[in-house]
Amino acid sequence: MGTLPISRGSVAARTGLGKTTRWAALLALLTVSPFAPALAVDDPVAAFGLESGGTGEVVSVIDGDTVVLADGSEVRLVGIQAPKLPLGRPGFEAWPLADEAKSALETLTLGQVLSLGYGGRRTDRHGRRLAHLFDGAGTWIQGALLDDGFARVYSFADNRALIPEMLTRERRARAAGHGIWRHPFYAVRTADEAGDVIDRFALVEGVVLDTAVVRGRRYINFGEDWRTDFAVTFDRRAAPLFEEAGLDIADLEGRAVRVRGWVESYNGPLIEITHPEQIEVYP
Repeated sequence: MGTLPISRGSVAARTGLGKTTRWAALLALLTVSPFAPALAVDDPVAAFGLESGGTGEVVSVIDGDTVVLADGSEVRLVGIQAPKLPLGRPGFEAWPLADEAKSALETLTLGQVLSLGYGGRRTDRHGRRLAHLFDGAGTWIQGALLDDGFARVYSFADNRALIPEMLTRERRARAAGHGIWRHPFYAVRTADEAGDVIDRFALVEGVVLDTAVVRGRRYINFGEDWRTDFAVTFDRRAAPLFEEAGLDIADLEGRAVRVRGWVESYNGPLIEITHPEQIEVYP
Protein backbone atom coordinates (compact mmCIF):
# COMPACT_ATOMS: atom_id res chain seq x y z
CA MET A 1 0.00 0.00 0.00
CA GLY A 2 1.50 3.35 -0.96
CA THR A 3 1.90 6.13 1.60
CA LEU A 4 2.37 9.85 1.53
CA PRO A 5 5.42 11.60 2.94
CA ILE A 6 4.29 15.22 3.45
CA SER A 7 7.13 17.11 1.78
CA ARG A 8 8.25 20.68 2.41
CA GLY A 9 9.11 21.07 -1.26
CA SER A 10 5.69 19.99 -2.47
CA VAL A 11 4.02 21.38 -5.55
CA ALA A 12 1.15 22.59 -3.38
CA ALA A 13 3.42 24.53 -1.03
CA ARG A 14 5.15 26.25 -3.95
CA THR A 15 1.95 27.24 -5.73
CA GLY A 16 0.23 28.65 -2.63
CA LEU A 17 -3.00 26.73 -3.04
CA GLY A 18 -5.67 26.94 -0.33
CA LYS A 19 -5.40 24.62 2.65
CA THR A 20 -7.92 22.00 1.51
CA THR A 21 -6.71 22.11 -2.08
CA ARG A 22 -3.07 21.81 -0.98
CA TRP A 23 -3.88 18.70 1.02
CA ALA A 24 -5.70 17.11 -1.92
CA ALA A 25 -2.83 18.01 -4.23
CA LEU A 26 -0.32 16.45 -1.86
CA LEU A 27 -2.34 13.25 -1.75
CA ALA A 28 -2.57 13.14 -5.53
CA LEU A 29 1.00 14.12 -6.37
CA LEU A 30 3.19 12.78 -3.57
CA THR A 31 1.66 9.39 -2.77
CA VAL A 32 4.34 6.87 -3.65
CA SER A 33 4.43 3.15 -4.22
CA PRO A 34 6.66 1.04 -1.97
CA PHE A 35 8.16 -0.25 -5.21
CA ALA A 36 8.87 3.17 -6.77
CA PRO A 37 12.18 3.19 -8.67
CA ALA A 38 15.27 4.66 -7.03
CA LEU A 39 16.48 8.08 -8.13
CA ALA A 40 19.24 7.87 -10.73
CA VAL A 41 22.21 10.09 -9.89
CA ASP A 42 25.23 10.96 -12.03
CA ASP A 43 26.52 14.06 -10.20
CA PRO A 44 25.19 13.21 -6.75
CA VAL A 45 25.69 16.24 -4.52
CA ALA A 46 24.43 18.68 -7.12
CA ALA A 47 21.77 16.35 -8.54
CA PHE A 48 20.30 15.79 -5.09
CA GLY A 49 20.09 19.53 -4.54
CA LEU A 50 22.64 19.54 -1.71
CA GLU A 51 25.42 21.97 -0.86
CA SER A 52 28.93 20.60 -1.23
CA GLY A 53 30.82 19.76 1.93
CA GLY A 54 33.99 18.76 0.14
CA THR A 55 35.50 15.30 0.27
CA GLY A 56 37.19 13.10 2.84
CA GLU A 57 38.66 9.64 3.21
CA VAL A 58 36.95 7.35 5.69
CA VAL A 59 39.58 5.93 8.07
CA SER A 60 37.28 4.24 10.58
CA VAL A 61 33.64 3.39 11.21
CA ILE A 62 32.20 3.95 14.68
CA ASP A 63 28.82 2.32 14.20
CA GLY A 64 26.20 1.82 11.51
CA ASP A 65 25.66 5.53 10.89
CA THR A 66 28.88 7.31 11.93
CA VAL A 67 32.31 7.43 10.28
CA VAL A 68 35.62 9.16 10.95
CA LEU A 69 37.48 11.01 8.19
CA ALA A 70 41.23 11.37 7.72
CA ASP A 71 41.10 14.94 9.06
CA GLY A 72 39.76 13.60 12.37
CA SER A 73 36.21 14.83 11.91
CA GLU A 74 33.28 12.54 12.62
CA VAL A 75 30.38 12.39 10.17
CA ARG A 76 26.94 11.35 11.32
CA LEU A 77 25.02 10.12 8.28
CA VAL A 78 22.10 12.51 8.44
CA GLY A 79 18.53 11.33 7.95
CA ILE A 80 18.94 7.73 9.09
CA GLN A 81 19.30 5.69 12.25
CA ALA A 82 21.15 2.39 12.23
CA PRO A 83 20.90 -0.15 15.06
CA LYS A 84 22.80 1.22 18.05
CA LEU A 85 25.95 -0.15 19.70
CA PRO A 86 26.82 0.46 23.38
CA LEU A 87 29.94 2.55 22.55
CA GLY A 88 30.97 2.59 26.18
CA ARG A 89 27.58 3.48 27.64
CA PRO A 90 27.11 1.55 30.91
CA GLY A 91 24.18 -0.82 30.88
CA PHE A 92 23.32 -0.15 27.24
CA GLU A 93 22.58 -3.32 25.29
CA ALA A 94 23.36 -3.43 21.61
CA TRP A 95 20.29 -3.34 19.39
CA PRO A 96 19.73 -6.38 17.19
CA LEU A 97 21.85 -6.38 14.00
CA ALA A 98 24.00 -3.46 15.20
CA ASP A 99 27.24 -5.27 14.33
CA GLU A 100 25.87 -6.20 10.90
CA ALA A 101 24.91 -2.58 10.24
CA LYS A 102 28.40 -1.41 11.18
CA SER A 103 29.91 -4.01 8.86
CA ALA A 104 27.63 -2.87 6.05
CA LEU A 105 28.81 0.72 6.45
CA GLU A 106 32.44 -0.43 6.55
CA THR A 107 31.95 -2.28 3.28
CA LEU A 108 30.44 0.80 1.68
CA THR A 109 32.89 3.42 2.95
CA LEU A 110 36.07 2.28 4.69
CA GLY A 111 39.19 3.48 2.87
CA GLN A 112 37.20 5.38 0.28
CA VAL A 113 37.19 9.08 -0.50
CA LEU A 114 33.60 10.25 -0.21
CA SER A 115 31.80 13.44 -1.18
CA LEU A 116 29.79 15.19 1.52
CA GLY A 117 26.51 16.99 0.83
CA TYR A 118 24.60 19.24 3.23
CA GLY A 119 20.84 19.72 3.18
CA GLY A 120 20.30 21.49 6.50
CA ARG A 121 22.08 21.95 9.79
CA ARG A 122 25.75 21.07 9.31
CA THR A 123 26.90 19.98 12.78
CA ASP A 124 25.25 18.50 15.84
CA ARG A 125 25.81 19.30 19.52
CA HIS A 126 28.66 16.77 19.60
CA GLY A 127 30.50 18.57 16.81
CA ARG A 128 29.85 15.81 14.28
CA ARG A 129 29.25 16.78 10.67
CA LEU A 130 25.70 16.05 9.51
CA ALA A 131 26.01 15.07 5.88
CA HIS A 132 24.82 12.87 3.07
CA LEU A 133 27.67 10.76 1.70
CA PHE A 134 28.43 9.63 -1.85
CA ASP A 135 31.21 7.40 -3.15
CA GLY A 136 33.23 7.87 -6.34
CA ALA A 137 30.66 5.96 -8.40
CA GLY A 138 27.86 8.25 -7.20
CA THR A 139 26.37 5.74 -4.77
CA TRP A 140 24.36 7.48 -2.05
CA ILE A 141 25.49 5.79 1.15
CA GLN A 142 22.31 6.53 3.13
CA GLY A 143 20.26 5.17 0.25
CA ALA A 144 22.33 1.99 0.07
CA LEU A 145 21.92 1.34 3.80
CA LEU A 146 18.18 1.89 3.56
CA ASP A 147 17.95 -0.35 0.49
CA ASP A 148 19.65 -3.19 2.35
CA GLY A 149 17.55 -2.72 5.48
CA PHE A 150 20.35 -1.60 7.78
CA ALA A 151 18.79 1.74 8.77
CA ARG A 152 15.50 3.52 9.32
CA VAL A 153 14.59 7.05 8.31
CA TYR A 154 15.34 9.33 11.28
CA SER A 155 14.88 12.99 10.42
CA PHE A 156 14.85 16.37 12.15
CA ALA A 157 13.06 19.63 11.53
CA ASP A 158 16.33 21.38 10.67
CA ASN A 159 17.54 18.67 8.27
CA ARG A 160 14.74 17.58 5.95
CA ALA A 161 16.49 17.14 2.60
CA LEU A 162 15.73 13.92 0.69
CA ILE A 163 13.28 12.55 3.27
CA PRO A 164 10.67 11.45 0.67
CA GLU A 165 13.30 9.48 -1.25
CA MET A 166 14.59 7.92 1.96
CA LEU A 167 11.07 6.93 2.99
CA THR A 168 10.55 5.27 -0.40
CA ARG A 169 13.72 3.22 0.02
CA GLU A 170 12.82 2.26 3.58
CA ARG A 171 9.36 1.07 2.51
CA ARG A 172 10.82 -0.97 -0.30
CA ALA A 173 13.29 -2.69 2.03
CA ARG A 174 10.60 -3.35 4.63
CA ALA A 175 8.28 -4.87 2.03
CA ALA A 176 11.11 -7.17 0.91
CA GLY A 177 12.07 -8.11 4.47
CA HIS A 178 15.65 -6.91 4.14
CA GLY A 179 18.00 -6.53 7.10
CA ILE A 180 16.41 -5.19 10.27
CA TRP A 181 12.90 -5.63 8.86
CA ARG A 182 13.15 -9.39 9.46
CA HIS A 183 13.63 -8.79 13.19
CA PRO A 184 10.67 -8.21 15.54
CA PHE A 185 12.56 -5.49 17.43
CA TYR A 186 12.03 -3.18 14.45
CA ALA A 187 8.49 -4.23 13.53
CA VAL A 188 5.95 -1.50 12.80
CA ARG A 189 3.64 -1.36 15.81
CA THR A 190 -0.08 -0.84 15.87
CA ALA A 191 -1.48 1.98 17.98
CA ASP A 192 -2.58 -0.63 20.54
CA GLU A 193 0.99 -1.95 20.73
CA ALA A 194 2.68 1.43 21.18
CA GLY A 195 2.87 0.93 24.94
CA ASP A 196 5.24 -1.98 24.33
CA VAL A 197 7.98 0.30 22.98
CA ILE A 198 8.14 3.11 25.56
CA ASP A 199 11.50 4.93 25.45
CA ARG A 200 12.29 3.52 22.02
CA PHE A 201 12.27 4.97 18.54
CA ALA A 202 9.48 3.23 16.66
CA LEU A 203 7.11 3.31 13.71
CA VAL A 204 3.48 3.18 14.85
CA GLU A 205 0.43 3.01 12.62
CA GLY A 206 -3.32 3.19 13.08
CA VAL A 207 -6.50 5.06 12.21
CA VAL A 208 -6.89 8.55 13.64
CA LEU A 209 -9.99 8.72 15.80
CA ASP A 210 -10.06 12.46 16.44
CA THR A 211 -7.87 15.54 16.77
CA ALA A 212 -7.77 18.56 19.06
CA VAL A 213 -5.97 21.84 19.68
CA VAL A 214 -5.40 22.66 23.35
CA ARG A 215 -3.65 25.94 24.21
CA GLY A 216 -1.83 25.88 20.87
CA ARG A 217 -0.68 22.28 21.14
CA ARG A 218 -2.05 19.85 18.53
CA TYR A 219 -3.14 16.32 19.45
CA ILE A 220 -3.81 13.41 17.11
CA ASN A 221 -5.67 10.71 19.02
CA PHE A 222 -5.89 7.03 18.11
CA GLY A 223 -8.19 5.89 20.92
CA GLU A 224 -11.24 6.98 22.84
CA ASP A 225 -9.41 7.64 26.13
CA TRP A 226 -6.75 10.33 25.77
CA ARG A 227 -5.49 9.45 29.25
CA THR A 228 -4.38 5.96 28.26
CA ASP A 229 -4.46 5.50 24.47
CA PHE A 230 -1.76 6.27 21.93
CA ALA A 231 -1.52 9.84 20.69
CA VAL A 232 0.73 12.10 18.63
CA THR A 233 1.37 15.75 19.44
CA PHE A 234 3.27 18.83 18.31
CA ASP A 235 3.52 22.30 19.79
CA ARG A 236 2.84 25.75 18.38
CA ARG A 237 6.50 26.22 17.40
CA ALA A 238 6.25 23.29 14.97
CA ALA A 239 2.86 24.33 13.59
CA PRO A 240 4.22 26.57 10.75
CA LEU A 241 5.96 23.59 9.12
CA PHE A 242 2.73 21.61 9.06
CA GLU A 243 0.80 24.61 7.75
CA GLU A 244 3.39 25.12 5.02
CA ALA A 245 2.92 21.48 3.99
CA GLY A 246 -0.85 22.01 3.90
CA LEU A 247 -1.45 19.51 6.68
CA ASP A 248 -4.47 20.33 8.82
CA ILE A 249 -4.70 17.70 11.53
CA ALA A 250 -8.51 17.72 11.29
CA ASP A 251 -8.12 16.24 7.79
CA LEU A 252 -6.46 13.19 9.34
CA GLU A 253 -9.57 12.05 11.20
CA GLY A 254 -10.62 8.65 9.92
CA ARG A 255 -7.37 8.24 7.97
CA ALA A 256 -4.82 5.46 8.39
CA VAL A 257 -1.39 6.90 9.14
CA ARG A 258 2.09 5.79 10.12
CA VAL A 259 4.05 7.94 12.58
CA ARG A 260 7.71 7.68 13.58
CA GLY A 261 9.49 9.01 16.64
CA TRP A 262 10.49 8.29 20.21
CA VAL A 263 7.62 6.79 22.19
CA GLU A 264 7.19 8.40 25.60
CA SER A 265 4.81 7.65 28.44
CA TYR A 266 2.55 10.63 29.10
CA ASN A 267 -1.14 9.89 29.57
CA GLY A 268 -0.48 6.70 27.66
CA PRO A 269 2.08 6.16 24.89
CA LEU A 270 2.89 9.42 23.07
CA ILE A 271 5.08 10.51 20.15
CA GLU A 272 5.98 14.18 19.96
CA ILE A 273 6.73 15.19 16.38
CA THR A 274 8.46 18.29 15.04
CA HIS A 275 7.98 18.16 11.27
CA PRO A 276 5.38 16.78 8.85
CA GLU A 277 7.55 14.07 7.29
CA GLN A 278 7.18 12.12 10.52
CA ILE A 279 3.61 11.34 9.42
CA GLU A 280 2.87 9.13 6.43
CA VAL A 281 -0.76 9.07 5.33
CA TYR A 282 -2.26 6.14 3.49
CA PRO A 283 -4.22 7.20 0.37
